[in-house]
Amino acid sequence: MRSRLSLYDAVAEGAADLVVREYSTSFGLATRLLPAAQRSEIRNVYALVRLADEVVDGATDEAGGDVASARERLDALERETESAMASGYSTNVLVHAFALTARRSGISTDLTRPFFASMRMDLDTSVHDEDSFRRYVYGSAEVVGLMCLRVFLRAEPAARRDERYAELAPGAQALGAAFQKINFLRDIADDSDRLGRSYFVGVDPHHVTEADKAAVLDDIAADLRVARAAIDRLPPGAARAVAVACELFAELTRRLGATPAEDLMHTRVSVPTTAKVRVTARALRGRVGVR
Repeated sequence: MRSRLSLYDAVAEGAADLVVREYSTSFGLATRLLPAAQRSEIRNVYALVRLADEVVDGATDEAGGDVASARERLDALERETESAMASGYSTNVLVHAFALTARRSGISTDLTRPFFASMRMDLDTSVHDEDSFRRYVYGSAEVVGLMCLRVFLRAEPAARRDERYAELAPGAQALGAAFQKINFLRDIADDSDRLGRSYFVGVDPHHVTEADKAAVLDDIAADLRVARAAIDRLPPGAARAVAVACELFAELTRRLGATPAEDLMHTRVSVPTTAKVRVTARALRGRVGVR
């Protein structure tokens, strides 16, 4: 007979799956290419990230809260996450799902604490300097790449796991950073007008120049080069999915590059479904013959 805890585990992971399907088509498409066990684990990670993001990006405000209440909720979410990581149980199904993955894959507070620190920055930092931008991107995106890497390496021999993690960590961080910067550029209008935030250092979101855009795209391209160099060294199942995710975001980057800088304030650039299918097929063909 199935235990009540295993049923609860399944329900929690089902909730995480729903979050991915509702919030991100590109990410959801890429995760479907992962082996089944990894697919569930990566979605568990994403669901917690999405939950924290909603606290600071508007759901709290729309429910009638303010910055102080958002901070209280975020602090409570971090405490609940750490408690669940230690105990293996939470009454919050998304936190419970994340804790399952964290305990199975070796994700510890050295990754969750920088993440929550970056989420707090969204509540009290509206304009970034070089140092705060670097810290924000590390905590909000690079550590998420490292959490995913922990999942991908879970099946590696224990004796080699830490060595492989150190080897692949720069690529995982670079991919997370690239994804975050791409989203910043695409969402520059919403971040500025709705949330009152300006992420890129020295860039006026209401007067983005072609030079500003080119500098951001060059930075993203450098991150993607580092990330691509590491993909072939991932376990095969993970490599396929990560390659697709990388190329989907690269396609979004190309479309952002083709959009006049002055249009970014009133145009949210996206990749149509037909183009996503084409990019995915091309990325998968490129994996043929690769370990």
